[in-house]
Amino acid sequence: MIRLLAATLLLALQLVHGYKILGLFPHAGESHYQIFQPIMKALAEAGHEVTVLSHFPERGNISGLRVLLIDETEQESLVNAINLEIFENRRPYNHFLEFFMLYDWGVQSCQKALGSKSLKNLMASDESFDLVIIENFNTDCMLAVAHKLKAPFIGLSSCSLQPWLLDRIGMPNYPSYIPAVFMGYSEEMTFGERLANWITLQSFKFMYRIFSDRAANRIVEEHLGTGIPDVGELAKQTSIIMVNTHYSLSGTKPITPSLVEIGGAYLFSSHENCLDSKIDSELKEFLDTADNGVVYISWGSMIRAETLPASKRDGILQALAGLPQKVLWKWENETIPNKPSNVMIRKWMPQRDILCHPKVKLFMSHGGLLGSSEAAYCGVPVIVTPMYGDQFLNGAALQHRGMGVVLQYEDINRESVQKALQTTLDSSFAANAKKVSYAYRNRLKNPLETAVWWAEHVIKTGGAPLSKSSSIYLPWYIYHSLDVIFTLILVSVIFLMSWIWFLRLILGLKTQNITKEKSKTH
Repeated sequence: MIRLLAATLLLALQLVHGYKILGLFPHAGESHYQIFQPIMKALAEAGHEVTVLSHFPERGNISGLRVLLIDETEQESLVNAINLEIFENRRPYNHFLEFFMLYDWGVQSCQKALGSKSLKNLMASDESFDLVIIENFNTDCMLAVAHKLKAPFIGLSSCSLQPWLLDRIGMPNYPSYIPAVFMGYSEEMTFGERLANWITLQSFKFMYRIFSDRAANRIVEEHLGTGIPDVGELAKQTSIIMVNTHYSLSGTKPITPSLVEIGGAYLFSSHENCLDSKIDSELKEFLDTADNGVVYISWGSMIRAETLPASKRDGILQALAGLPQKVLWKWENETIPNKPSNVMIRKWMPQRDILCHPKVKLFMSHGGLLGSSEAAYCGVPVIVTPMYGDQFLNGAALQHRGMGVVLQYEDINRESVQKALQTTLDSSFAANAKKVSYAYRNRLKNPLETAVWWAEHVIKTGGAPLSKSSSIYLPWYIYHSLDVIFTLILVSVIFLMSWIWFLRLILGLKTQNITKEKSKTH
């Protein structure tokens, strides 16, 4: 009875004072952190004591949220501006080259995070945490920190799950209809696409184990000492992964309880409800007075549109000049050569607020998941020009749902842009975009609330063990039932060979008898 009262009192105190939660986000990509920050903020607003280790300072004063910077002097260490020249001569095997780019970024992130004064001071303080939330992207070295802190941990993924993240939560993946994140395929694939998809899925799992895990283990030992288990084994202790996807945009797939979709959670924040909060008066007038609608162009925060070759830039502008719609283009320079009168350029735009404006009819995008999510949320058709990473997958998903078309970068010219504009400005694309928007917005529960609920659930249940699949701990040959298949084949072969031997024996005996009879007769 006394133990029960003590446990009840302890639970009550935790509910009053909240839990201590640590967020580890070593990747220096701001678009990733824009997805994670609202979740950590929501946890702090729910009454928890939240500490975040990242490259980005907190701009507001949020009670209960403490931000530790990985490197105050090198916050721009990761390239945040990509020159479009690198996409001029892409090859079918480029996604394998991208793997090694991610691998290199992961090594840099791991070294800087584990070597940072902020993390070293935190570890030396002997501060304890009830939960650790870690970005799942291109390195698993932060899992060693959770291991040292003896706390359960949750993964956060800013995009569709990378191939190497599937097995750690027992997530089944069928390359026959589920495209890998690096492939620009939809759920409907040809035989050649299914073959390429299978090869990519399996080879990337293997490459991550061979390259990324080994590098992470080496860096972990360098900074945290010996005796820490292999990060590949630590990954199996993942309680759940919360992923920035939703079936309405990313497609349906078999989902285990340890995978939680919270796609576009940042769009459902109570602080984002005021539509015009970031639209200034000049931009508002431009949008409000667009009688024929607006086309909005942005290729994200990393791609510099002003590095477009003159031929492609002029081809786009010539196509835009013939539109009755006004055009907003996120352009990094003050001026753009040969700019038509219906085009306005700015270095920065409040993208979500623009896309949700009723006058916006079309979005020309690079297919990043933030922009794709905002298009789905606002119900706006999209022309996608994918450049790298998951952008090909997102573009294929938008096209498959009838709310977008894919215009490859290599194909950009006046005629191709005109055709893409004419196609996507058709009313059927707007209707399909609204259908996706309805499913994307109308959920059983607000995704931010879902994220908070699962974080608390993992703490209260000591790592959510009941949500884990037994497949996580199975050897690959047992998981794929290869031992069973081999046994069945072996039994079948033995059975068949036995019958062949038996029939030959019978026929041989019969032949011998016939020969003997003939000999006797003779």
